[in-house]
Amino acid sequence: MRKLTYYIAISIDGFIAGPEGEVDDFPVSEEYTEYTRTEYPETLPTHVRRILGWEDAENVHFDALVMGRGTYDPALNIGITDPYAHIRTFVASRSIEKSPDPAVEIISGDLVTKVRELKREDGLGIYLAGGAALAGQLFDEIDELHVKTYPIVLGSGIPMFSAGFNPTGFETRSSRVFDNGLIFTRYTRKP
Repeated sequence: MRKLTYYIAISIDGFIAGPEGEVDDFPVSEEYTEYTRTEYPETLPTHVRRILGWEDAENVHFDALVMGRGTYDPALNIGITDPYAHIRTFVASRSIEKSPDPAVEIISGDLVTKVRELKREDGLGIYLAGGAALAGQLFDEIDELHVKTYPIVLGSGIPMFSAGFNPTGFETRSSRVFDNGLIFTRYTRKP
């Protein structure tokens, strides 16, 4: 069975973006960029992969992606209808009636059922790209957390999860510190 992995960047105080969705304050790391090229190339949008010369990089962990409307909108706003053309893309949205791209599937119905169907398929894992409300809705389906914790405090913003109180244990599988202070930690849900 495929795993659903929430691969996300956060601040020390647990925010994935500022109050208006700002993400520019997360410091760039050459070392982590190189790590991404070899370990997580599929997590970068297709147009960014082209700019970096990574368009032929093979998917390592994921071959499907689920994102919310708020995560999809920045690409739409610049005319990109399939920001992750190198993997199957699903957008959870009740407000988009028809997909602007035949390769992007809109999930407007039962999100949990759709993710469970995807998990039963053969293939690599499923990348949950965000946002917080979507991660909250899918919390019980998340098998792993791959968290990039940046050495910055935002003070307020969009939390990692928008969900009710539900203490849930995860085991640390690996952790690594990069040259800019970023700590990349992989967690697996405890049985």
